Amino acid sequence: MKRIVVLTTIILLITTNMNAQNLKGNNWTARKVDRTYIVSVADKSSVLDALTDFVIAQKIPAGQITGIGATNEATLRFFDPVTKKYVDKTFNEQMEISNLSGNISEVLGKPMLHLHVTLGRKDYMALAGHLLDAKIRGAGEFFVYPVSSKVIKVKNEAVGLNFYDFGK
Repeated sequence: MKRIVVLTTIILLITTNMNAQNLKGNNWTARKVDRTYIVSVADKSSVLDALTDFVIAQKIPAGQITGIGATNEATLRFFDPVTKKYVDKTFNEQMEISNLSGNISEVLGKPMLHLHVTLGRKDYMALAGHLLDAKIRGAGEFFVYPVSSKVIKVKNEAVGLNFYDFGK
């Protein structure tokens, strides 16, 4: 019985590692398992720069991103539909990234990460909004779920935002 358990464990470890590929880039490391990527962004690095570098390096045309971690500097944006402009605000304090979610698409021929974030403050209050960027201070752990189709966004001038254009 003991031999069966040991043999089963060895087989599971071998098959799990056979499906995994370790990767490294500018301020990130990752593991690819099947079609999913697990990404770690280095301490004191820009979330947007590291994830954009990752997406370019892995040639990911579109997909979904989720993540958690910690930051000590984050710039959030709020879209004002009247002026059709974003209002930015930077927060310089240690905060938990309790949730980051977003998508990957293409705008004007370049990768576009559209990210939203919820940040937990020391007093347990939360901040939320569109993430312009954040610096990791501690851990930055993300999952990237690519899709094999290019997804293009174009600016809707009437609204002032980029929308999916499935005709392109």
